[in-house]
Amino acid sequence: MSGNIIQLNDKFIQSELKTLVKNSVEETLNALLDAEADKLVQAERYARDTARQGYRAGHYGRSFTTQAGEVKLRVPKLKGVTFESAIIQRYQRRECSVEEALIEMYLAGVSMRRMESITEILWGQKVSAGTISNLNQKCFAQIEEWRSRKLTERYPYVFVDGIFLKRCWGGSFENASVLVATGVTEDGYREVIGTAEGLKEDTASWKNFFVWLKSRGLEDVKLIIGDKNLGMVESIGEVFPEAKYQRCTVHMYRNIFSVVPRKKCKEVAKMLKAIHAQENKEAAKEKAKLVIEKLHEMKLLKAAEKLEAGLEETLTYMDFPSEHWLRIRTNNVIERVNREIKRRTRVIGTFPDGQSALMLVCARLRHIASNSWGTKRYLNMKHLADLMTDETYLKEKIS
Repeated sequence: MSGNIIQLNDKFIQSELKTLVKNSVEETLNALLDAEADKLVQAERYARDTARQGYRAGHYGRSFTTQAGEVKLRVPKLKGVTFESAIIQRYQRRECSVEEALIEMYLAGVSMRRMESITEILWGQKVSAGTISNLNQKCFAQIEEWRSRKLTERYPYVFVDGIFLKRCWGGSFENASVLVATGVTEDGYREVIGTAEGLKEDTASWKNFFVWLKSRGLEDVKLIIGDKNLGMVESIGEVFPEAKYQRCTVHMYRNIFSVVPRKKCKEVAKMLKAIHAQENKEAAKEKAKLVIEKLHEMKLLKAAEKLEAGLEETLTYMDFPSEHWLRIRTNNVIERVNREIKRRTRVIGTFPDGQSALMLVCARLRHIASNSWGTKRYLNMKHLADLMTDETYLKEKIS
């Protein structure tokens, strides 16, 4: 009975199928090229026809990478007529879908070494780092257009932050920052509205960044959320004087924890969270007074000073609809995006210059925004519209 069992060699079958598909693709492409040549000459091979526009002069060989693997093409040579193929562009060495796959792998975070191995397995040919770089130049042109686009929407809420990356400068390595702004539209959807190189993330960098956003159409901003970076608060007041500033509560907590002994961090964390769990700003301020007194009793004087100095700017979110509080009191929206960027840039390590770092960050941001992150509604902005309407009504009534 056991002698009747048939065993199949999976590897052999897969190899034969791959060869069969590749041969079929090769034959089809060569047949299409010959048909194009006949159409250009207006006569079939060896046919005597008065309508003939040119003559065949043999073929020349060239390789072409497809999803089925590398195939050998026999491109017709013509006399009297220039052969221009609509199937394969001149000097094109690989199928468009293959080029798109290479770019997607690079942007997704696949290292050059792994890409070489993957391409050899998929298409039987290694792709060099120089080839990937040339493909990315095509991609980066589209990304720059996306980065500099006009902002036609209104963004009541804007989240801003900076990402520090390593770059090579004059033979030495230094930190370079990329400034990122994410806006929430009037329909409640998130959108990456700005990315720019920020050098050292100083006052001049932040001011230039906000001015650039404004020149592209950013206006009517109600609230800007971010960490208390150097020069950010001053730049917001100068460029967007009508916008309010909300300091990320999580960043403030971390700043306070830096002067608190580790064994007391849990207790202090509960006290700080209790402040921002109050029902309104007045109650939060009253709770903060009690917390400051408690910190003094615990001999945590520096922590009490930091809380007292930075409390007001962490309570701005309470001037907005309570339905939005949980999502506008922290910078978690952009922090989540930053983690994705750092995960991708960690593969590279150090960038040769700031422009290459900026382009890769923009490419990754564009990829993230096109997925569920940007297509899923983040907030119900009707609550803000109702609040703005009520405030306008009260102002008109008082005046």
